[in-house]
Amino acid sequence: MPTVTFYPTGNADTCLIGLDNGRKIVFDYANTYDPSQESKYIDLEKEIRQASGRQQKVDVLAISHLDKDHYKGASTLFELEHAKCYQGDDRIKIDTLWVPAAAILEEGITEEGRILRSEARYRLKQGKGIRVFSRPDALEDWLIDNGTSLSARRQLITDAGEIAPEFTLVRDGIEFFVHSPFAERAEDGGLIVRNDSALFMQATFDVLGRKTRLILSADCPWEILEGIIHVTKAHNNEERLQWDINNIPHHCSYLSLAEDKGERKTIPSEDIQWLYEEQGERHGLLISTSDLIPAEDTKQPPHRQAAAYYEDAATKIGGEFLVTMKEPSPHAPKPMIIEITGRGHKYKKSFVAPAIATSTQKPPRAG
Repeated sequence: MPTVTFYPTGNADTCLIGLDNGRKIVFDYANTYDPSQESKYIDLEKEIRQASGRQQKVDVLAISHLDKDHYKGASTLFELEHAKCYQGDDRIKIDTLWVPAAAILEEGITEEGRILRSEARYRLKQGKGIRVFSRPDALEDWLIDNGTSLSARRQLITDAGEIAPEFTLVRDGIEFFVHSPFAERAEDGGLIVRNDSALFMQATFDVLGRKTRLILSADCPWEILEGIIHVTKAHNNEERLQWDINNIPHHCSYLSLAEDKGERKTIPSEDIQWLYEEQGERHGLLISTSDLIPAEDTKQPPHRQAAAYYEDAATKIGGEFLVTMKEPSPHAPKPMIIEITGRGHKYKKSFVAPAIATSTQKPPRAG
């Protein structure tokens, strides 16, 4: 059966999707593990190597945007085609790299972000092994400056409102609907804001005719999220924002809910409440890829006020709010493996002590 796995890496994102046909998608990769320090962060490189199998290959590596907590260590694990120093038998091969257009266009990037930008640019110039999301005018200019054209690379570009062609429900049992970035978010004339220009997708699984939906929202701020909701409603496309599993944005930051943090709880707009409280299916899972929720006020996420809202939203749909660094125990966090079955999603929680196993499984929808 297909699986969705989230990893305890602190305030960092990695989601591994494994399909019945053996295909694998890594959506963001950030290895925060440091063997020289005492930490509960998992050795992510070891986990992804094991998951990639004997072929040591993934079908897609998606980098939602070029912030370090979404790519840390990717250049040492994965084989990159633009330079021999990033190649070798010990590296995991990438069939297709997914990036937003901003990852091609952004200037001033340093260190590992620059390496990944070079890889994305190389693949786009070569015309293979990449998918770029959104088609701003600045991308057309960049292609012309680099000896090609938008028309020559159009098959490698997917806009918001389209389905990424690498996967289909019939062949793979999954499809990826692209909500963002919008083209204007990566235009010339100003500084690229990575969170505004990041990938935001809905993955839909079909197992024995039962659809299970996963939202992958990167670090989407509340203003962009409202824009996604407005566009979706304007196109009468609300189904594309239904969800059973929701990887909530930006490590439980209040800025993905509202401008105001709130005293006890962040209060989002009616549209964002609609997304979490009405579009979430019964027994839905809200996943915070973050450190433990603090009891006190903090400047950086996770924010206790945002967590208070997500906990309330989960209660309203009979679901759960889960934190990756807390599962199954804050003393010994482990990968969260969610199975996608013909009856919906199933997350098995194995407690460290005493050894008890429980599971939550979404019942079939009537009809």
